[in-house]
Amino acid sequence: MIVGGSKKEVIENIQKNILDGEFNKKVELDDPNLDDSKLDELINNFYEIRKNKLAFSIKSKIVNNEVEKINKEVNQNLSIEGLENLKDIQTGAIITSNHFNPLDSLPIREMIKTAFNKKLYIVTDAANLSLPGNLATIVNYLPNIPLKRTPNYIIKKFMPELKNILNNKNYVLIYPEEEMWFNYRKPRPCKRGAYQFAAETGMPVISCFVQIIDEKEDDNDEFCKVRYTVHVLKPIYPDKEKSVRTNSIEMAQKDYEQKKEAYEKAYQKKLDYKFSYSDIAGYKKDN
Repeated sequence: MIVGGSKKEVIENIQKNILDGEFNKKVELDDPNLDDSKLDELINNFYEIRKNKLAFSIKSKIVNNEVEKINKEVNQNLSIEGLENLKDIQTGAIITSNHFNPLDSLPIREMIKTAFNKKLYIVTDAANLSLPGNLATIVNYLPNIPLKRTPNYIIKKFMPELKNILNNKNYVLIYPEEEMWFNYRKPRPCKRGAYQFAAETGMPVISCFVQIIDEKEDDNDEFCKVRYTVHVLKPIYPDKEKSVRTNSIEMAQKDYEQKKEAYEKAYQKKLDYKFSYSDIAGYKKDN
């Protein structure tokens, strides 16, 4: 499912970032850019609407039903491989996956439902709370955790919220690539944040890689439809004998190597970062 308009400029930005060696940089054209005071206002509203539990529950159920309709379309041909790797997970966990689509949490959501019959929490940039129209409603009423990248907020609000969710044996999706690159097939280097949170909370990381497979049917003028395979890789555990910083560095590297290996196995080719239009799943370059 294509969300938004033409992606030609986005693909040009992907190509430029690759040439510049910038694998975690924004490529989208209209992402919100908000100051601290506006972000604080959005975050406060996010938690304020949760205080009226009855009203929030009703609205959340409505939003979830709408998302389930989208979920059925996105995941109608979904495959999940590697669920056996989760057999020893007895606690909550942080999930990492490649970030390539506004709806790419839905295959992970389906995987968690299949494996554990539980809902999925998602760490989302606080700026996403300002998205236009129904998108903001979805972000506000699904089980998300807004992230503002300031030490004071992370220490006082984000980490207590994250710890509470994980300690109740829930699963939290964090995108270590940070920025979304639309339909980009290749795994990108992992930033340390997700692994630092895992080390601080003592929770495992469920490592995933989503393979994107082209279909023959058109989705729009620029893209064919695609389907997904979620590859569930081996969990990564923090080492209690090592510091949070050392753990975050080593876990991030291990996760990247696992995703790299999964990519090479799924697509039967070595991972490199020479740009090709075939790296953009479903893209019909000639149109």
